[in-house]
This record gives sequence, structure tokens and C-alpha cells, in this order.
Amino acid sequence: MSTTDVAGRDLKTALGGLTPTQMKVLEGVNSGLLNKQIAFDLGIAEATVKAHMTALMRKLNVHNRTQAAIAAQSLVQGLRSAGG
Repeated sequence: MSTTDVAGRDLKTALGGLTPTQMKVLEGVNSGLLNKQIAFDLGIAEATVKAHMTALMRKLNVHNRTQAAIAAQSLVQGLRSAGG
């Protein structure tokens, strides 16, 4: 098994550990939305979005929102490759 396979499996496990709201926040980040826009779309406070971002970055073992979005895109690409 290659290092990429291990990293992909770890990422998939980490994404599986996110709450539904954290997944929605991550989708917003992945779409390029600001915290304020994500908060409006989800009907929650901007501070709550920031708290979700902190938690999901910790779970994904990344240090900023760009890395979080890249991690999410990597998983999506991996799933597409495996399915097609």
C-alpha cells in the first residue's frame, strides 16, 4: 500500500468523523464562501462557523481553511477515481 493510499484513507476517516454541520461549513469553504456567507446560508452566527472551522481543521489535521478545502477536494477526486 502506498503512502498516498494511507493518507487518503486517513482523510476519509477524518471526514467521516465530521458532524453534518461541519460538513456543510466545509462545503461552504470549498465553494469559496466567507464565514459570514456560510453563517447566513446555515442560519447560524459567524462565531459558530468559526468554532466549527476550528473543530474540523483539528479533525482533518490541517492548519488553515485552504488546506481544509484541498483535503475535501482530494477526497472527492479519490472517490470519483475509485468509482469510475
